[in-house]
Parts: sequence; structure tokens; C-alpha cells
Amino acid sequence: MPTPLIFAVPKGRILDEALPLMAHAGVVPEAEFHDKKSRALSFACENSDMRLIRVRAFDVATFVAHGAAQVGIVGSDVVEEFAYPDLYAPVDLDIGHCRLSVAEREGEQGGALPSHLRVASKYPNLTRKHYEKLGVQAEVVKLNGAMELAPSLGLSSRIVDLVSTGRTLKENGLVETSRILDISARLIVNRAALKTDERVAALVDAFRALVAKHKAAA
Repeated sequence: MPTPLIFAVPKGRILDEALPLMAHAGVVPEAEFHDKKSRALSFACENSDMRLIRVRAFDVATFVAHGAAQVGIVGSDVVEEFAYPDLYAPVDLDIGHCRLSVAEREGEQGGALPSHLRVASKYPNLTRKHYEKLGVQAEVVKLNGAMELAPSLGLSSRIVDLVSTGRTLKENGLVETSRILDISARLIVNRAALKTDERVAALVDAFRALVAKHKAAA
């Protein structure tokens, strides 16, 4: 029996959009994968020696970069934040579109940037890089959720977070003031696995062909 190929997928919206694409590429998880009551994290795939692991988005990149998984799907925000040298993102899947943006309290935006800012974000590397380009020293308070509360409670003057419709910002009295990065989901692979396992290269080709077909039909 060949060693199972491990395919890491994120929980949440990207996964919902990715599942039809995965199915067309021959990656079809067993029924338990769709069972909301299941606590399992690893699943077999139909007619395949592949296994799916379902983990947090940031962990998808870590599993693939370190070779624990050979293939994965994750947002380009995660790829850029970690910048793992052993991780390669060969296919833009053209799903999971959103943006990484700066937001401030409504009525407080505008004016010259100070030399030092405190910013709440779960993207410390991308946040610091953004403000370094502007000549600003950013002290990043790392939060993993409820980012929108930080300015109103005095934890930070700004936040850097993912924005899709902007509704959550508006409901929390925040305004999007600048865009750092446009984001979409990517197929990612471990560089060593791509060179040594032909199944990985075959998946890259399959997903690349599917995306090209979709764009041609659009």
C-alpha cells in the first residue's frame, strides 16, 4: 500500500467554496467529513489513497511547510504572513476573495500618520511590513478574534483584519481606511513533495486545468 497523501484544508468559508473544485479534481472526502457532529480531524477520500485533515487556516500552512501534509488549500494572506521557504503556492484557485485592510474608528480617520502606532491584528508580519513602508513603527497587539473591539476599548488605534463586505466593521463603528493585500485561496504544496511525489504534481496540474477551464467559461 502506498503512503497516504495528506491534503490539509481549512475550516470555514474557503472550504465551502473549495469542496466543489476539489470534487472535480478527484478529491472527495468520505461521508463523515460532512457530519457536523463528528469530532474527527482526519478523513479518508473516496477511491483514493489520499487523506484529508481539517485544521485552522494558519495551521494548514504549517503542516504543509513542514511536510506533515503534502498539499493544502489556504488563503494567500496566510501564505504571505508566514512566507515559509518550503511552501510553494502554484495555483490561484480564484475563490475565497477578500482583502486585508486597515480600519479605524469612524470619525477618527484622516490626518498625518504618527511615528508610532499600536495596531491589533492576527497578522503581525504583514502589519509591520505595511507600516514600515510608510515610515511608521507599528506595535502589533496579536489577537485571534474580536478584533473590532480593540479600538473602542483603547487596546489599539487601528486594526488590520480581513474584510469581505465591510458589514462587521460598520456594525462596530469602524471604517476601512486602506487596503494592504487582495486575497484569494491558493493550492499550496510542500516543495520537496512536489519534486519527489508524482501524485502532488498531478494534483497541481488538475487544479490548474480546472481554474483555467472556469476562467475560459466565465
